[in-house]
Parts: sequence; C-alpha cells; structure tokens
Amino acid sequence: MPGSKLDPIDRHILAELQADGRMTNVELAKRVGISAPPCLRRVRTLEEAGFIRGYHADVDARMLDFEVRVFAMVGLTSQAEADLSAFEERCRGWPLVRECHMLNGEVDFILKCVAPDLSTFQSFLTEELTAADNVASVKTSLVIRDAKDEPGVPFDVLEDRLSRSA
Repeated sequence: MPGSKLDPIDRHILAELQADGRMTNVELAKRVGISAPPCLRRVRTLEEAGFIRGYHADVDARMLDFEVRVFAMVGLTSQAEADLSAFEERCRGWPLVRECHMLNGEVDFILKCVAPDLSTFQSFLTEELTAADNVASVKTSLVIRDAKDEPGVPFDVLEDRLSRSA
C-alpha cells in the first residue's frame, strides 16, 4: 500500500495540508512537531513524489452565480480504448464539466457539471454532450443540495488500517 511507505510525520503533513493548504510552513511544522526547514524539505519531497498534486482555493460556485450543478451519466456506443480516451479528451475541453470519471457498470462515465443557469446547461447538453461522437445516451440529475462535500482522503481511516497491519 503506497500510504504505508510514508512515515507518520509525512502522513500528518498531508492531513494538515489537506485540511488547510494555505497555512505557513512554520505553522505546519508546529502542528506536526518538527522544525520548519525539515518540514519544508518533506513537503517538497511529497510534491515531487506526486502525493501533493497542487493547491486550490475552495471557490463557492453559487457566490459566482453558478447556480446549476448536474451529474450527467453518459453511455457510449463503443467502449474501445481509443473511443474511451477520445471521450475523456473531449471532456477536458468542456469548461462546464468539472469532473469526469469512468465507471464500471451500466454507465460509462459520470460528469459533474456546473453552469450559471439551466438554459446554459441545456445548451451544453444538446449542442455539445449529446451531439458528441460515440455518445449513445445521457441521463442527468440536478443537484438540489449538498449533504457532504469533503476533499481528499480520510486520513483517520488510513492510520487505522496501518495500525492494524503493523
């Protein structure tokens, strides 16, 4: 398990940065119990190894008048690797598509989309998504409200698993 290759301090660094990626290195070092220079070296190593992929602001879409959030379940005509890759590439070019995940089962992909209003999403749906090559079906579900929206991974579960395997 890749998480087990990290020591407890590295995992603590990741958990703290996941919770607050804006804290200073000095504050991070204090929280994980080491001095600032080795903390910064560890963070850089975690970045270079790919454990930290980036830092992002959690932007409130509604505050920017993006009122519509939709999950679109997409079925493709062909699941050949070239066709799957072509659809993924197309998704990367659609600004309203914020997430694209390939699934196992009846649906080939689920897309998380945001739009300022329903007519903008409907135009995207009819002019772009359903018109795209290889798209056989699209079913959509409008998000009414969020019950939970947590980024990243549950570090407490990771630590529990590691303590049981030790």
